[in-house]
Amino acid sequence: MTNPSGNFNDKLDLAEKMLPLLGRLHREKNVVTSIFGHLLDNVTAIDIIKSHRFARRLLDEPLPLSETYPILECLVDMDISTVSIDIARLAQDFRDYDGELKDFLNEQLADVIGADADTTSTDVVLYGFGRIGRLLARILIAREGRGLGTKLRAVVVRKKGDDDIIKRASLLRRDSVHGQFNGTITIDHDNDIIWANGTPIQMIYSNDPATIDYTEYGIDNAIVVDNTGRWRDEEGLSQHLKSKGVARVVLTAPGKGDLLNVVYGINHKDITDDTTIITAASCTTNAITPVLKAMDDRYGVSYGHVETVHSFTNDQNLIDNFHSGDRRGRAATLNMVLTETGAAKAVSKALPEFEGKLTGNAIRVPTPDVSMAVLNLTLDKPAEAEEINTYLRNVSLRSVLRQQVGYIRSPEAVSTDFVGSTHAGVVDGMGTITQGNHAVVYVWYDNEFGYSNQVIRIVEEVAGSRPRVRPHRLELGEV
Repeated sequence: MTNPSGNFNDKLDLAEKMLPLLGRLHREKNVVTSIFGHLLDNVTAIDIIKSHRFARRLLDEPLPLSETYPILECLVDMDISTVSIDIARLAQDFRDYDGELKDFLNEQLADVIGADADTTSTDVVLYGFGRIGRLLARILIAREGRGLGTKLRAVVVRKKGDDDIIKRASLLRRDSVHGQFNGTITIDHDNDIIWANGTPIQMIYSNDPATIDYTEYGIDNAIVVDNTGRWRDEEGLSQHLKSKGVARVVLTAPGKGDLLNVVYGINHKDITDDTTIITAASCTTNAITPVLKAMDDRYGVSYGHVETVHSFTNDQNLIDNFHSGDRRGRAATLNMVLTETGAAKAVSKALPEFEGKLTGNAIRVPTPDVSMAVLNLTLDKPAEAEEINTYLRNVSLRSVLRQQVGYIRSPEAVSTDFVGSTHAGVVDGMGTITQGNHAVVYVWYDNEFGYSNQVIRIVEEVAGSRPRVRPHRLELGEV
């Protein structure tokens, strides 16, 4: 019997040969490699095979390791640095190239060959160390090895006992949803330092964001990421800027007033050198805005309703008890809880053309992570479901929104399959429904990790350390 997937041992052999090449690109050249956005970072040979298999499902055609392996061999010998390279895109495009692989890669990477690596770094401080704070720490620690310019220096919390640092480190090490920390963690109790994969993280104990002297710890011109949610307006968040050593503030929640609410990929270019406070909106706003932008660009959206099916969060009660919010006092792990969401209205802060076009509601459900947004849209022109799916799939593969919009079409996909997704949202192609100019689009999103990746993209943008991307991604109108 013939194996339609080819000889697995041959694939494993190639994947194992790719591992040291990926390591060299990572360590020596600060090169980030991916397969259609699936990062090849700290991966195993099996991970590499799976990423190629995923690409096959997206493309409806094979992506052989025999096509991507030679590309890695060539990249290792090229004079490149600090760039994000999609080797699947390169392999696809090379199929139509009439010439040698080295010539093709020299053409594709011409503007990054010989470019000096950016060796500067920007200090990052996490103010608060809850669910989002710890995930941000994990991402920053992992990326520091790539030399992309952001360096986690400190975490600020209120001290809750003599064993505070031990418990903080333990929560960073173990996560019931996202699994074990990928690496080693040790504690310097005398100096209040957590060492994570060789990165020293200074624990700073304070109740006042305005009186910390970060320069005492060698921290200066830092970006403070406030993930407490305690302050959401300019007055409150400006307290951070009064502390010595702070240059910018990023809030991991929707901001109030005239603060700049940013959905990375949509309006991050609105950040200027004079923008000292940036808010990263909500996880739901980040999940739906890129998909809405793509749909509006192609079909026009005249009206829409967003219903989010959202995992429970810490602001709900585990058992029935008094809560200042309506219905949120009822047991989170036992009930579906109808509540409100400001995500629909918040879309217009990043996409002004949606002002007054969207309504929204939310249902909190008894799952710990991964949520879904149901986009019920009235379009300016009719469209078929398969046409929409093909378009959104191509957006996920080749467009400037590739990191924000993912795509899947699987008859068995459920919420836990999206734990750890780095996309802001993932379109479920099997859920798409159309009738005339009416469309329903389902979007999964890891409301913790996917959102945290969006926050880090903003931090890197503010730090000026976002990697160059090759091949160039297409504008939506070109998809």
